[in-house]
Amino acid sequence: MKLYLVRHAIAEDALPGQSDNSRALSAPGIARFKQVVQGLARLDIELDHLYHSPKLRAVQTAELLVPLLKGETTVTPHLAVGPGPELLKTIVGESVALVGHEPWLSSLCAWLLTGHPDGGQFLFKKGGVALMEGSPRPGGMKLVGFWSPRVLRRQA
Repeated sequence: MKLYLVRHAIAEDALPGQSDNSRALSAPGIARFKQVVQGLARLDIELDHLYHSPKLRAVQTAELLVPLLKGETTVTPHLAVGPGPELLKTIVGESVALVGHEPWLSSLCAWLLTGHPDGGQFLFKKGGVALMEGSPRPGGMKLVGFWSPRVLRRQA
């Protein structure tokens, strides 16, 4: 399996009293992430399944990834919390993207690589992407690529 871990794009700052779940992407965040998607397309990346957190900024980021998608999109609350076996049980496909948040994407990346959620520091910039290959289980994957959004925008 190819597994793409994607941190949501740049979001608006929270307004006083606003729920964290309802923070939308900023206009610059949308524009920049569209270029990230173009960069991924130039790398011939196609997805057969896309999972995302229910938080608005992850939903909007996932919507921007749809041009790369040949299959289904699924919302999962398991991408809005720390990594666990519940998330891994739901993942199906050969080329899959997970859109979520920090610090949980870093923990997920470490967990899949080392078997421990605190097994390394993988700092995802907003709009950053990691590519992993292998079996989606703790310690069952290897890191193949780790791209900042700036690098992917240069591919656009």
